[in-house]
Amino acid sequence: MTGQPEHVLIVGAGLGGLRTAEHLRSAGYQGRISLVGDEPHAPYDRPPLSKQVLTGDWEPDRIVLSTLDALDDLGVRAHLGLRAVGIAPGEIALSDGASLHADAIVIATGMEARTLPGQPPHVHTLRTLDDSLALRERLRRSRSLLIVGGGFIGAEVASAAVTLGIPDITVLEAMQVPAARALGTELGTLAARLLSESGPKLRTGVTITRFLDAGERVAVELADGTTVEADAGVVGIGGTPRLDWLDGTGLDVTRGLICSPSGRVQGLDGVWALGDVALWEDPHTGGPHRCEHWTNAGDQAVVVARDILDAAPPQTTVPYFWSDQFGLKIQLIGRAELGEGEILPLHGEGLKGGQIRGTVAAYFANDRLVAVGGFGAARLIARYRPLVADGADRATVLATAAKLGG
Repeated sequence: MTGQPEHVLIVGAGLGGLRTAEHLRSAGYQGRISLVGDEPHAPYDRPPLSKQVLTGDWEPDRIVLSTLDALDDLGVRAHLGLRAVGIAPGEIALSDGASLHADAIVIATGMEARTLPGQPPHVHTLRTLDDSLALRERLRRSRSLLIVGGGFIGAEVASAAVTLGIPDITVLEAMQVPAARALGTELGTLAARLLSESGPKLRTGVTITRFLDAGERVAVELADGTTVEADAGVVGIGGTPRLDWLDGTGLDVTRGLICSPSGRVQGLDGVWALGDVALWEDPHTGGPHRCEHWTNAGDQAVVVARDILDAAPPQTTVPYFWSDQFGLKIQLIGRAELGEGEILPLHGEGLKGGQIRGTVAAYFANDRLVAVGGFGAARLIARYRPLVADGADRATVLATAAKLGG
């Protein structure tokens, strides 16, 4: 492709796909834009699905990111309720038998919830608006809840269940520490404390051997021979990239699409990918890296839009994610997995067994700051963003903590 494309086709009508279209227009692109989404809904925000929507505090219209009229005003033609089922150079085949042609294609199809072998159909997962509404209705009729997976989705569902007044909540986690991949062991242990001290029963290091026949209820057998039963069940064990429709390309898409630092897919000319399905070249390690957080999709959309238009790339952003649980906001700025286990408390007493709220910790690699995480400490966390961006040394971080009252 030379020069600006006449038609950009975006597959995936979530945050990443929508933001790509918006950034194309804000950068001055005047050509055609098409947006394909397999859900019938207009683009919506996913984080509230396990929070405000699940508790009933918000109805679906509250999470709409762009109405169909707004897409039309933006000059975006929406093809909703249709799946991409195949790809050829400059062409996407759709589930209704039609094909769309374009000279630039963006793949932003996101993840689908992972399930367990033998998982009964009435055991819920939580990825889409319809998932959230179905689970909300089930929780309204339940007095007990079994959650498989103690990561952010599982903990947020548990938090919502506490808000709804469900008295008996059990969370099963295969790892010894929940959320360890996102937060590391130390802050993951703090997340476990927050969950357990808020009412739900957390069992770690457990393995489910099978689902039992329990009628409309949910029952599982564990490796130690014990069983757990509840009125309702949710499996929140992550997701897999929605890329099965690319099987004919010969690419290994098991972990995602391998991309350049600007999102260009290796092995597919004129194709970009972003968000949960994309493995972008990691500037820290040189290898492929996928970031599955909400803010990443929006950040990468800017990069992709500008690369499609052959415009200068935007300023590099600092990764960020959050999770609202049990009245606290858990936040992390940077890349905790680069910290190599070097964790330094900065504020609060949570890592010493004290109050969780107000706890902030720094992650270091080779004496350079790579991330800062906190529990209920939004004001403090924000002050460390420039230090993470600069890779500040330990002395600078400690001086900042002392100035802030660490």
